[in-house]
Amino acid sequence: MATKLSEHSEVQVSIKTLGGIAALIATLVGMWFTLQSDIAEARKLPEPADPVITRMEFDMKDKLVRQTIMNTQEDVSEIKEDMKLIKQKLYE
Repeated sequence: MATKLSEHSEVQVSIKTLGGIAALIATLVGMWFTLQSDIAEARKLPEPADPVITRMEFDMKDKLVRQTIMNTQEDVSEIKEDMKLIKQKLYE
């Protein structure tokens, strides 16, 4: 029951469908031009400087991370002690 398409085949499309297709095409064209203008603007911006990390900066960040880990470890220990106390009071 396949229908052959030829020059004389008729396709019926509603006005609502044509409006939807037109809106889709308008949206895509608008997005394309917006993207092109953003690309053109980005080309005019100066290039970012190379992020060179000095030894001092690395050491400071490393120290900060290590200190944060130690603080977290102390907090976890305190929480564990509190949990033990809560369990003791719960079972008494």
